[in-house]
Amino acid sequence: MGIKLSKKIMRQLGRTNAEFELIGEGDKILVGLSGGKDSLTLVHALKEQQRRAPFHFDFIAVTVSYGMGEEFSTLQEHCREYGIEHAVYETNIYEVAGEKIRKNSSFCSFFSRMRRGSLYSAAEKYGCNKLALGHHLDDAAESFFMNLTYNGQMRSLAPKYRADNGLIVIRPLIQMRERQLAAAAKENGMPTIGDEMCPSMRFDIKMPHARAAMKEMLGEMEQKYPDFFVSLNAAFQNISEASFFDKERFIL
Repeated sequence: MGIKLSKKIMRQLGRTNAEFELIGEGDKILVGLSGGKDSLTLVHALKEQQRRAPFHFDFIAVTVSYGMGEEFSTLQEHCREYGIEHAVYETNIYEVAGEKIRKNSSFCSFFSRMRRGSLYSAAEKYGCNKLALGHHLDDAAESFFMNLTYNGQMRSLAPKYRADNGLIVIRPLIQMRERQLAAAAKENGMPTIGDEMCPSMRFDIKMPHARAAMKEMLGEMEQKYPDFFVSLNAAFQNISEASFFDKERFIL
């Protein structure tokens, strides 16, 4: 008996896949499985999509070990129970962080880059042509407003892109809400891993508050404008480039 996901989640997964052509015949996908609610829901959604889809694809869930003695036995047992191929990819990220973290003002982006690089290497090791990440619409919104506010850049999270090494990176959950995924994990009693497994928790450094503040701001926006995220999802697909201050995009 598999994990039971809502019809809404599976329907949106199918729509996003069809719209952006994320997964196709013969793909072998590496899924980054941190053990959080998003990535756990993603692997179960892909397991169900495997059963439903009119095409064949394979996937392997890979958990990056930072090399700090993490315990993944519960996660490994969960994957075995539900027939999900799973591997732990060993790295020395924690050791490297010990040398560089205090010089790096943004340790979250540091660990993100290191983890992403490890997943690229793991994809090559396991012969995968695509990498699936568990980002959702809330992540895309936060990234957009973080870039707008702090970097002066109109940038978000693409549903699909090609990495520098040629690997196709996909985000099957990118049009779903974080609360949908949290509810799915809770309803199915998934053994989620929280922030305690993040290596930054072992360093004596100030935790970042910018993203938390951005999440709070977006929550306030949604309270005031209930369809805010619906409009944002539409806006991400309806970009009027010529209306901004980039002279290369002027229509004359």
